[in-house]
Amino acid sequence: MLSYVNIMLDFKTCESARHARDPKFDGLFFTAVKTTGIYCRNVCPVKQPLTKNVTYYQSAPAAEHAGFRPCLRCRPETAPFCPAWKGTKTTVERALKLIDDGALDKGNVEQLSDCVGVGARHLSRLFKQHIGASPTQAAKTFRLQRAKRMLNDTELTITEIAYRAGFGSLRRFNAAFSELYDRPPSKIRKAPKEDIQNEQS
Repeated sequence: MLSYVNIMLDFKTCESARHARDPKFDGLFFTAVKTTGIYCRNVCPVKQPLTKNVTYYQSAPAAEHAGFRPCLRCRPETAPFCPAWKGTKTTVERALKLIDDGALDKGNVEQLSDCVGVGARHLSRLFKQHIGASPTQAAKTFRLQRAKRMLNDTELTITEIAYRAGFGSLRRFNAAFSELYDRPPSKIRKAPKEDIQNEQS
């Protein structure tokens, strides 16, 4: 059972929202397809996968932690941290905001937990409860999302993107990006649209 603010989403509800491509649910859950290793927003226009091949996650970091990579067509990084799924705890919301601002790019979870007034273990438990992933996984997701947006929307060099996204080195950026997207950043920037569509089929 997936928990959200005043909303409970079970498998059946997610299935219905996915098949209807209901925009009201965009960002409230993510659809991971076991056969392709890709996760999408429920509004993704690709051909619907079979129910037996689908798993639902409450956040982008949770899907990535489970080994799925983002869809290049619906770009789940554009709607992964919708306030509706941040959870009922203001502590988690504050921590996510700090992570988005770069708190874990140079700091650590202990320093982050001090900023929100709880212990590091308790903060990790809250993250697991509300978003299904650790603070460090959330930070990694944020960094890769920043980088992906800059690759799509700017003419910055890949080195500039790596540092602006919060990575400590170009090597770390290339490794993390390739691990998640199964291709280097340069391939994403140059990928023709038909290649992206073919991957999803």
